[in-house]
Amino acid sequence: MPNLTAFFSYVIVTTFTPGPNTIMSMSNAAKYGFKKSLPFIFGVFAGFITILALSGIFSLSLYKIVPSIKPIMTTIGAVYILYLAWKIYKSEPNTDNDYEKATNTFISGMLLQFVNIKGILFCLTTLSTFIIPYYRSVFEIILFCIAISFVALISNLCWSLFGSLFQRFIRKNNKMINTIMALLLVYCAVSLFL
Repeated sequence: MPNLTAFFSYVIVTTFTPGPNTIMSMSNAAKYGFKKSLPFIFGVFAGFITILALSGIFSLSLYKIVPSIKPIMTTIGAVYILYLAWKIYKSEPNTDNDYEKATNTFISGMLLQFVNIKGILFCLTTLSTFIIPYYRSVFEIILFCIAISFVALISNLCWSLFGSLFQRFIRKNNKMINTIMALLLVYCAVSLFL
């Protein structure tokens, strides 16, 4: 049984921290309004669940072919989580909109997932570190993929709905928020070996 506290901390911290999906969702809502940003957000959801499912198939296949891969995947996952903790701790709030030519369509949201390195690494790390070592049935993995995708969907909806307010709050309390999120990720990485 995985450490559910570490699992949920990792999923929530990683999906709610700024990344291409959340920043694009916030930017689109600021430009076009919340309702008009929904096609992009649902495109992100569709693409994310696709990447998550592909990561599950890849990770499950790897575990079946090479059962001794667990310690290696756990170590890689922990190192990546520590890297994310460091990046979050050192990050500064965004001051400009980096996405001036953002499109606001279902397809652009979906296609973004196939080049979103943060998302791809998140999917691989989450499944290979927290899920596959404990759950091997395709049905269980599908349920986790759906649940994780809905957390990511809620994150994007929150960033869209409260984009400007959330952005000001992060800027004002940047160091404290980043420190707390980084420490939660360090906890996640360490708990993988306990």
